[in-house]
Amino acid sequence: MNRNSEGQPWWKGAVVYQIYPRSFADANGDGVGDLAGITAHLDYVASLGVDAVWISPFFTSPMADFGYDVSDYCDVDPVFGTLADFDALVARAHALGLKVLLDQVWAHTSDQHPWFKDSRRGRDGVHGDWYVWRDAKADGNPPNNWQSVFGGPAWTWDARRGQYYLHNFLKEQPQINGHNPDVQAALLDVARFWLDRGADGYRLDALNFLMYDPAFTDNPPATDDGPRTRPFDFQEHRYNQSHADIPVFIERVRAVFDDYDDRFTVAEVGGPDSDRERQQFTAGDRRLNSSYGFDFLYAPALTPHVVVDAVTKWPDEAGVGWPSWAFENHDAPRAISRWCAPEHAPAFARMKMLLLGTLRGNPILYYGEELGLTQVDVPFELLQDPEAIANWPQTLSRDGARTPMPWKRHAPQLGFSTAQPWLPPGDDHAGLAVDVQEADAGSLLHWTRGVLALRRDEPVLRLGDFEVLHADAALLVFARNHHNDRVICAFNLSAAAQLWADAADLTPLLSIGVTGADFAPYAALIARHD
Repeated sequence: MNRNSEGQPWWKGAVVYQIYPRSFADANGDGVGDLAGITAHLDYVASLGVDAVWISPFFTSPMADFGYDVSDYCDVDPVFGTLADFDALVARAHALGLKVLLDQVWAHTSDQHPWFKDSRRGRDGVHGDWYVWRDAKADGNPPNNWQSVFGGPAWTWDARRGQYYLHNFLKEQPQINGHNPDVQAALLDVARFWLDRGADGYRLDALNFLMYDPAFTDNPPATDDGPRTRPFDFQEHRYNQSHADIPVFIERVRAVFDDYDDRFTVAEVGGPDSDRERQQFTAGDRRLNSSYGFDFLYAPALTPHVVVDAVTKWPDEAGVGWPSWAFENHDAPRAISRWCAPEHAPAFARMKMLLLGTLRGNPILYYGEELGLTQVDVPFELLQDPEAIANWPQTLSRDGARTPMPWKRHAPQLGFSTAQPWLPPGDDHAGLAVDVQEADAGSLLHWTRGVLALRRDEPVLRLGDFEVLHADAALLVFARNHHNDRVICAFNLSAAAQLWADAADLTPLLSIGVTGADFAPYAALIARHD
């Protein structure tokens, strides 16, 4: 097994770089990013100092939800290339010392998947019970009150089979019957297919939606104070997800991965019960390696309380899983647009990057985050995101965080493609392009490389425990402790100057905006005691 200098698996404390393939780089000039485009830019990714790339779905799909509706788990969609392109990507990544993580969508498929096409033909076929089918109520209404994440009932009537089928997301994404042993075996075969082809691990999408209450009990009304922009928000999701048998299946997944060397699993787990589920999914040594939730992705502000509440739920104790953290991804608005005013963006982006790089767990860096890309206000007529279109204008479009990567300031389409890209770039993204920041030693891009180099060089930052020293409305101070090493991390998470007297006694390893005990707005300090 590949161990790091501390004798730990490579993935423990590793930095993961998420690539949304439609938006990273277009090699064939059709306006949509592809696998060959990713391969052509892996040298850049490796130069950041990350350990692995996570590539969002590129499998065969009708693209109702841009790849999260899979119609063939074991092939590449032509818009992204071929299996040979995937093999070339893996070979180049491995040559550069990068691991390759794939995005597995197991809670649902596309309605164009052969399994579902066969399932809807009748109840007695080979795949008859591979999806969640239910008779109508006596009055013709859906079987229960479950609601879809993307709006409306989670049930769609299918005249061919004469039943309703369940879909927690789009109606084009029918729910897998995760309770079915044959379905589980098929999913494990999918896992083996890509592991045999060189994949180093998986990010498992919406894993807590894999199984449901077989009694189909109605969900109770929501009692929280959250916003109500979709019917989904009016319920506690007690019965349509998060069944107690999911961890049993996870142990089967882990057994498959244990047949391979150096593989890694990280689950996406959202919802109000995600803290418990994340720890359940990663407990001990027979389940997943890591998980991440939405602690930061949908947080309206980055505060000391938000950070402390998230990280301290994962103590450095036997049996407790290993966390991963993301401030941005393909489902959430760009953090720099959520969490600070434009005039503070340069300082905030550096502070945020340093905070992400010093948390206990695995930092997940979203493509363009190292450039400080802002959220793009995509006009309604150019929207591609089905959720945003269905719930406009109440739901903030995911498209705004999926816009093309700006490679060259003065190139057509900013170097992303020679054709009109599938989404428009941001008005300010040309000035944030890779070539602009490469030429500026003081850029966020170079700062990011420095942050990740510090993390790589300091085992205490990758593997140490997390000890809160101070947290008020603005100032967060914590220590990372590993063996006999101790590093102090202090952050001003506010737009007002702060004073922290103890800073004067420290020897900086990396800092921004700190002079003695004075912390400018969004200042940060990583240091040791003299």
